[in-house]
Amino acid sequence: MTDWHALARAVEPRTDAFIDGKPVPAADGRRFPTVNPATGEVLAQVAACGDEDVDRAVAAARRAFPRWAATAPGERKAVLLRLAELIRANADELALLDSLDAGKLIGDTSAVDVPGSAAILQWYAETTDKAYGEIAPTARGDLALVTREPLGVVAAVVPWNYPLEMAIWKIAPALAAGNSVVLKPAEESPLSVLRLAELAMAAGLPEGVLNVVPGLGPEAGRALGLHPDVDVVTFTGSTPVGKLFLQYAGQSNMKQVWLECGGKSANVVFADAADVDAVAAGVCFGIFTNAGQVCSANARLLVARPVRDQLLALVSEKARQIRQGDPLDLATTMGPLVSAAQADRVMRYVEIGRTEGRAVLDGGRSGHAYVSPAIFEVGPESRLSREEVFGPVLAVQAFDTEDEAVALANDSIYGLAASVWSDSLSRAHRVAGRLRAGTVSVNTVDALDVTTPFGGFGQSGFGRDLSPHALDKFTALKTTWVNYR
Repeated sequence: MTDWHALARAVEPRTDAFIDGKPVPAADGRRFPTVNPATGEVLAQVAACGDEDVDRAVAAARRAFPRWAATAPGERKAVLLRLAELIRANADELALLDSLDAGKLIGDTSAVDVPGSAAILQWYAETTDKAYGEIAPTARGDLALVTREPLGVVAAVVPWNYPLEMAIWKIAPALAAGNSVVLKPAEESPLSVLRLAELAMAAGLPEGVLNVVPGLGPEAGRALGLHPDVDVVTFTGSTPVGKLFLQYAGQSNMKQVWLECGGKSANVVFADAADVDAVAAGVCFGIFTNAGQVCSANARLLVARPVRDQLLALVSEKARQIRQGDPLDLATTMGPLVSAAQADRVMRYVEIGRTEGRAVLDGGRSGHAYVSPAIFEVGPESRLSREEVFGPVLAVQAFDTEDEAVALANDSIYGLAASVWSDSLSRAHRVAGRLRAGTVSVNTVDALDVTTPFGGFGQSGFGRDLSPHALDKFTALKTTWVNYR
């Protein structure tokens, strides 16, 4: 069995930016601390990139783009497959970096996040030589070729809840399509992707094709959003920041912007869902996984009134069995939130729940950034029902009819995901079809696979990650007419 604590003492985080194939400090020498949220200890002082660093990274990506775009699909595939294997070969280190940096459970990062990242990269690598163009049947009878062309320089801005995996969601299809990338990790969790950049060079990715610029959002993120030589921004994060990227695009070069933003996903439980214990387990998984720091977390439980009391008793019992503690201990089932600031924010919502609703299970704060599970019955107008908390806080509402359940579920500015629990196949299909959500999971929660698109409606954003459809964000259709005369 891996001794994660011994590995943690030996790990050597990379702390410089990665631009044009090599690690470099920020141009002005500034650094910022990245902190272990389980202990409050500083893990490393990381380069704080600003405008000049972003300029250098974008220029490197622009220089590298023509060569990478012109590389034969089979050669791009081979490089990306080698990188996937290097992720697997360095899996323990990458898992440990995400666990230390973001407070994630080592059991999750080692068994799910890192293997999943390698698998997703491998899947997109396999698409490089399997994407074909079209021939249009033109009315004139001329030959018209329709091809997919890479767009150029992609700026990928990713969050801290799944540091490595979210980066792979963005860069894998972008690189497979022939683009170059400038990646900005969240300031809370930059370490794993800085190591990833080194592995990419070892895999044979040409210099400048993948650059990493750690830094603060208002500095490095803003610089990427406003940069006139960035062709595409792909972003996962909060809705307010997503709106900033739309503004940046309008203020600069009208670059394409693809957003996967906030969520307030509804978990709709009907009285004909007979296995209430399985439902309760799904409810807990949907809101307490990763300490609730999941954009598609089922943060709203909408439950039919006849089974409300039974279900809440089971959910509360299971929530009390959650073991909070050291993320490097495999017996721990919930780690800390990503930072003390995030813990403070979540506790403010716990106070709202205490004020506006009835506490079924009262959450509490401990340690540097730990918040225990909280469950509140609230009304539909409560802020707890409407605003994204991004923590282990569940808002509960009862309903009496199917129409009421659908109305409550759709009464949100968000539309990322939803779940439906029912033993009636016709009801499950009917309700799923009426829910305004990018993914609807029936008799399960937060179903996800690389083969299916992920994204939302409303202020959850637009565009899709995963599946072949993710390639649409990083390519444009080009028509070439050929006149034989």
